[in-house]
Amino acid sequence: MDTLTIKVRDSKALKLIQDLESLDLIQVIHNDVQSSSKKLSEKLAGSISNEDADSMQEELKKMRSEWERNT
Repeated sequence: MDTLTIKVRDSKALKLIQDLESLDLIQVIHNDVQSSSKKLSEKLAGSISNEDADSMQEELKKMRSEWERNT
């Protein structure tokens, strides 16, 4: 199934959408405006393990030291 985002321009269209939902032909999913106002760091918190984060930090340190050494 596809998920579509639509902008309702008329109350008649909204009524049609509600009728389609009542016939169980579509499912209306309301966008949560509050979640989009979160900081990116809040949205991604906990998405990688501590071990992976530590490994990435070490790699970054290595790359930065190599970059500074070459300048």
